[in-house]
Amino acid sequence: MRLHTAPDHGVVGAVATAISTAGGIVTAIDVAESSHERLVVDVTCSAGDADHAQELQDVAATVPGVEVYRTSDRVFLLHIGGKIEVGSKVPLKNRDDLSMAYTPGVGRVSMALYENPDDVRRLTIKGNSVAVVTDGSAVLGLGNIGPGAALPVMEGKAALFKRFADIDAWPICLDTQDTDEIVRAVELIAPGFGGINLEDIAAPRCFEIERRLRESLDIPVFHDDQHGTAIVVLAALTNALRVVGKQLDQARVVVAGAGAAGTAIVTLMLAAGVGDVVVCDKDGALSADDDTLSPAMAELASRTNRERRRGDLHTVLHGADVFIGVSAPGVLQAEWIPDMADDAVVFALANPDPEVDPAEASKYAAVVASGRSDYPNQINNVLAFPGVFRGLLDARASNVTIEMMLRAAEAIAHVVHDDELNPSFIIPTVFHPDVPGAVASAIKG
Repeated sequence: MRLHTAPDHGVVGAVATAISTAGGIVTAIDVAESSHERLVVDVTCSAGDADHAQELQDVAATVPGVEVYRTSDRVFLLHIGGKIEVGSKVPLKNRDDLSMAYTPGVGRVSMALYENPDDVRRLTIKGNSVAVVTDGSAVLGLGNIGPGAALPVMEGKAALFKRFADIDAWPICLDTQDTDEIVRAVELIAPGFGGINLEDIAAPRCFEIERRLRESLDIPVFHDDQHGTAIVVLAALTNALRVVGKQLDQARVVVAGAGAAGTAIVTLMLAAGVGDVVVCDKDGALSADDDTLSPAMAELASRTNRERRRGDLHTVLHGADVFIGVSAPGVLQAEWIPDMADDAVVFALANPDPEVDPAEASKYAAVVASGRSDYPNQINNVLAFPGVFRGLLDARASNVTIEMMLRAAEAIAHVVHDDELNPSFIIPTVFHPDVPGAVASAIKG
């Protein structure tokens, strides 16, 4: 906040006290200008969220002699001009440099690639590039906000690719939500990329888009909201069950959420050997004997709920070893957890507000994980997708298989050594240096 205050340095202390009393954390106070008429004071402080930031601004304005002249949010400041840029890997200092990097030298390379197309990945950026493609229809927990509003998220994804796997990723935000147009657009740009990362595309459209692109392209197509989430969830579940002394093939799992993430998690768990899975949506448990289900949900029900359990989430949770939520805030009451089996495992992954408050869940469950960074055991896709694509690009793979994803989950799980494993540390942090390399190696096999 930039404040105009009375020419009394005691006002500065009063502002700091007011902000602290309101729960803010003052990190810097600078007097930018001083005169006989007024002080110009810059106050930097941390707030819990946007509403709290507004509260701190209002509190500062109540201090006698203070006018809040202007405020800025450091998150927005960080985004000014975008978060990524293009940089040249070769010098362009003189005519000689230019003649090799561009014309006439580049013409020789182009003709060589025309004659030997298999060399495109070796002699161009294709071998290290990924398109991060969205239609803006399911952005984070914000919903269908469109391609422009999705761009900062795709930029962030590209920055993560670079930071964790040194991959050059490009945000591609398509101004259409027509399945045929999305598929065709990606097919048209595919020659310039070594892989396609589908992102924040709503279900069930995302399933068909991924399926068709996998059939038509000779480069890997990976829907991170599905498969990245599934890999990290399986890794965390593997370690959570190690903590409580249970086996994957003996665990009974209830999944809340039958969308893209829930479907992929179920598919990977079944492939890993989990035999008893029940999926719930807002209407209750999915069962193959329910003829009112949509085609996508009927297919999911046909592979799960072997005992044909019916009822709401609370009903089917009785006796379950594991709850995995990829649905909506507040769907799980903490008081229901004692109805689960002893040493219950709870993954509440809805973001930014989980299915149950992790602190409340920890009163009853043996192991709790969430998608949040302010609690232990954060389930974060950044543990998977950089290493996955690093391995795919290095192997010049043409597709992603279930076997690859199972190996990736196992690799993430075993980054946590036995002497580190405990209920508050079942998954490595996103900055653990061993994760991307371990995942890449697992993908390459």
